Amino acid sequence: MISQLSLKDMMARLIGAPSISSFDPALDMGNRAVIDMLAEWLEGMGYQIEIQELPNHSNKANLIATLGTGDNGLVLAGHTDTVPYDEHGWQSDPFRLTEADGRYYGLGTSDMKSFLALAIDAARGLQSADLQRPLTLLATADEESTMDGAKLLGTRGKPLGRYCVIGEPTNMKPVRQHKGIFMEAIRLQGQSGHSSDPSLGNNALEGMQLVIEELLAYRTQMQARYCNEAFVIPVPTLNLGHIHGGDNPNRICADCELHYDLRPLPGMDIADLRNEIRERVSMVTRQRGLLCEFKSLFEGIPAMETAADSKIVTLTESLSGHGSETVAFGTEGPYLNEMGTETVIMGPGDIAQAHQPDEYLALDRIQPTVDLLKSLIKNICVDNKT
Repeated sequence: MISQLSLKDMMARLIGAPSISSFDPALDMGNRAVIDMLAEWLEGMGYQIEIQELPNHSNKANLIATLGTGDNGLVLAGHTDTVPYDEHGWQSDPFRLTEADGRYYGLGTSDMKSFLALAIDAARGLQSADLQRPLTLLATADEESTMDGAKLLGTRGKPLGRYCVIGEPTNMKPVRQHKGIFMEAIRLQGQSGHSSDPSLGNNALEGMQLVIEELLAYRTQMQARYCNEAFVIPVPTLNLGHIHGGDNPNRICADCELHYDLRPLPGMDIADLRNEIRERVSMVTRQRGLLCEFKSLFEGIPAMETAADSKIVTLTESLSGHGSETVAFGTEGPYLNEMGTETVIMGPGDIAQAHQPDEYLALDRIQPTVDLLKSLIKNICVDNKT
């Protein structure tokens, strides 16, 4: 029974249930053990349980657990998956909650299984009759890879609530904006030939040089056009991250491939950016007589922006004592905003710990987080002050 589980017990059980998501099928796991555990706990607390299975993945699902009835409530959200881990880099078992040096160590302590336990603990003892607006606890799948869990939420056809806090690691400082990201491959095919006579072939590597020049020119123009001083890096970035072409120095290069990523600011549309780049690159390669193929390596996460005067922004600023900030990493926030749920990113972990060996959550973050979440629930769901 949930009443018999301490907060530490809940955290330990969540950390102890492996739920890695990865683009590598050899590393990818399901998350149903975590979802079913959370569902059992929350059903025992009186929540209405809805489990959304991801299409074609019977071992992956979202959990939507709601206490109370009505609309315009509060959502406390977190993803149940973790990244893979380097077993040789850990000093302790990544799937065992280990207390040492004023910290809880374990895979997912900071990013971000612990937040789900903290949210449950903050709502412990509440009954449906206590609430004027519903409280929803959301646990999603595959945030660390495809974002398929967050994308699936949109098929419900209605928002989960009016306000949402996603407990990604921000040191309990509210975040209302983050950049987006997408990744793309450009493949050029030319004609091989003996390097002693350039006329025998069409060098794809030389063609890629022109493509790179075009991409860098586009980046300069894009950064002159878009700027948001709220970000540490106030302009969108385009990074050339990988290139490979040819097979031998004495052969004209017949094929070349380049990988890049682009991180747009709020207000920049990923589809438009991808199309602009493809049109410009295609023009260059046509002039060069090269075949060009584009492949999306990562469809992307949209940039996020919640209005500065949104109630959830001003309320979390007031309760945390911090003004809202920006981050460079992506979250599920834009998908919830698109559904009409005003969203803030705010959790007790530190992004410096995420995706690292010996990931940890400092013990002195735990009680302040529970207290803040209790205040948030009371303000929105119990007292209905929003």
